[in-house]
Amino acid sequence: MSVLDRLAGEVRGGGGLLAGAVSPASADGAYGAVAATGARAAGHEDDYALLVEAIHEGYLLHYASGRVVRPEDPDLSLLAGDRLYALGLARLAELGDLDAVGELADVISLTAQAHAEGDPERATAVWEAGARVVGDGPPADHEAAKAAWRGAG
Repeated sequence: MSVLDRLAGEVRGGGGLLAGAVSPASADGAYGAVAATGARAAGHEDDYALLVEAIHEGYLLHYASGRVVRPEDPDLSLLAGDRLYALGLARLAELGDLDAVGELADVISLTAQAHAEGDPERATAVWEAGARVVGDGPPADHEAAKAAWRGAG
């Protein structure tokens, strides 16, 4: 079963309005697989893949269209996105990896900034870097790079 199929099951299992907006996945997740192969995810590979894809699905609902959750109402898309952000971050906190919680919170913030500035390519780069950091931990220059992207560097 693909990670997005598992995510669809999680959302359906939660019931409510979002359960009715679940569709068959239109693709499979790439960022979850990146995070799951990192040393930090060892022993919890499936958990890391799922939580990263939940957060990425939340991001897609805010800025594009979901692969799993596809509400017709744009306001419900935003609420669904927020719920998926929370689902992923809560799962990561349950695993005790608070550094990765902070990293994914930064991914959410930096991608929002990139979209506000009309730079979706930077948002993609943030996702690629963020998934690697969640799985492996940050390289030495990671915080400086994030600060520069925020305009503080």
